[in-house]
Formats: sequence, structure tokens, C-alpha cells
Amino acid sequence: RMSSRELSPGGGCQVSTETALKKVSKALQSKDIEAAKTAAKEAVKVLDKAAGKRVIHPNKAARKKSRVFAAIKKAGA
Repeated sequence: RMSSRELSPGGGCQVSTETALKKVSKALQSKDIEAAKTAAKEAVKVLDKAAGKRVIHPNKAARKKSRVFAAIKKAGA
């Protein structure tokens, strides 16, 4: 079964962005900086794809990417 959000146009892309961001968050919570960097790389790819398809606003994608890298930098310091 799929949720109605996944079935909506661009919904699968939106769900994948949330999943990618959760992976980064989970890696940061476990204090695994290398895993967080790897997950961030994937998250950037997914966010850019979603912004390119206009599933999310490009500025929102940029804001999310900025916050992810700021969190990684803060955790690494």
C-alpha cells in the first residue's frame, strides 16, 4: 500500500527527500560524521532533483542543504 502523498504528482520525490534528510539526522545523532557526510551527499542529490522538478521550491532546497552542512560542521567541531 502507498500513502496518498506518494501517489500524488511528485509525491515519491518529496518522500525521498524527507528520507534522505532523516538519514543525515540519524547519522548525526549517532555522532558518525563520515556517515553523515555520505548521507548529506545523497541528500543534496535528491534535493536538487526535487527542486529541478519543482516538487519543492529551489530556495527551500538550498536552505535544507545549508542547514545540513552547518549541522555536520557543528558536529565535527
